[in-house]
Amino acid sequence: MNYENILIEKENGIAVITINRPTKLNALNKATIEELHGAFKAENEDAATKVIIVTGSGEKAFVAGADISEFASFSVEQGAQLAAKGQELLFDFVQNLTTPVIAAVNGFALGGGLELAMAAHFRVASDNAKMGLPEVTLGVIPGYGGTQRLPQLIGKGRAMEMIMTAGMVDATTALNYGLVNHVVPQTELLDFAKGIAGKIAKNSSVAIGKAIQAINDNYTDGVNGFQSEIRAFGECFGTEDFREGTTAFLEKRKAEFPGK
Repeated sequence: MNYENILIEKENGIAVITINRPTKLNALNKATIEELHGAFKAENEDAATKVIIVTGSGEKAFVAGADISEFASFSVEQGAQLAAKGQELLFDFVQNLTTPVIAAVNGFALGGGLELAMAAHFRVASDNAKMGLPEVTLGVIPGYGGTQRLPQLIGKGRAMEMIMTAGMVDATTALNYGLVNHVVPQTELLDFAKGIAGKIAKNSSVAIGKAIQAINDNYTDGVNGFQSEIRAFGECFGTEDFREGTTAFLEKRKAEFPGK
């Protein structure tokens, strides 16, 4: 597909999706959300893609927020529809992908940008990154999962403070909070993320996908994560990846897993 707002590079089983609206600090508008949905869907369905990295173009911003001009005049109903559609197309969609998604946060991740990073399975950040949910300064709340995922990641009290003050945290604070897993110099960020992705890509994509689902179920109301784990564990025994992994172990060689 030809995209106007994103770039895609693929190598060694790793797809890098770059949000490319540098003049808008990579802000998420409707068209970009739809393009991201299409790109994530395509890479998830591509057996050759074992890991997805999402990042922003340039050195200033991962994603500096949503495109406010698109919804400034919305009604109550339109506002609710905006949040529901966005969560369905992108934020919940990314969280529930069976292909691992790493957010490489290269600068400002604000509002919808931080919400996208939080929807990824984990995050690494450049040392100049700044993260926050400033929506209350506009008279609105985070609508793309921010009020749910931020407390899950950093705890209720810290999330309450960040959202109520609309304040930003720097990369070191984000690391201390558990919001990101690693902080590295910006020039090293993408290579560092690719290094982690390369380690993931050596393992069973089938097993990783089932692990993602089981972990997510622990945070889903009405779902017993332990039962999900038991079911997924059993399902692994019927896969080619299980046969290859156990055979390779017994034969004292490295496993060569097929695609997804």
